[in-house]
Amino acid sequence: MAYESDVVSVERVIDAEASDVFDLLADANRHKDFDGSGTVVGAKGASQRLFLGAKFGMSMRMGFSYSMVNTVVAFEPNREIAWQPRASGPLGLLVGGRIWRYEILPADNGVLVRETWDITHESVLTKRKVRQMARATERNMRQTLDRIADLLEKPTRA
Repeated sequence: MAYESDVVSVERVIDAEASDVFDLLADANRHKDFDGSGTVVGAKGASQRLFLGAKFGMSMRMGFSYSMVNTVVAFEPNREIAWQPRASGPLGLLVGGRIWRYEILPADNGVLVRETWDITHESVLTKRKVRQMARATERNMRQTLDRIADLLEKPTRA
């Protein structure tokens, strides 16, 4: 089945506090710890809590090494955070534009965490190719939410 939409979302309930989920997402140095795609190598630069408008670099690897510069485009503590990656340097005018968004909503037994991949604003030069990655991206997003749960959920006692 081909994906026609420019937006893919996955969600799951995580037995954790909203503030703990948000703090993890708002620390660029921790992104490699929960990335389900295996492409995030690590943050570039000193660790700082993200904020609306913050720019942070990320070293990536998908067959080859490359860097992305991310701009935080939504930041509502304990509720929502989103960033928009673009390629580093002049290439950033041609490559990137997708938005990674995380919403944290109250739920029984924890919080509902929704991750959304939105390529509506992806560069016209790369959008068609990026859209072909939707199925793999959805799978990777599910793995990301599972990894967040693994990091934050407390083990249950038998």
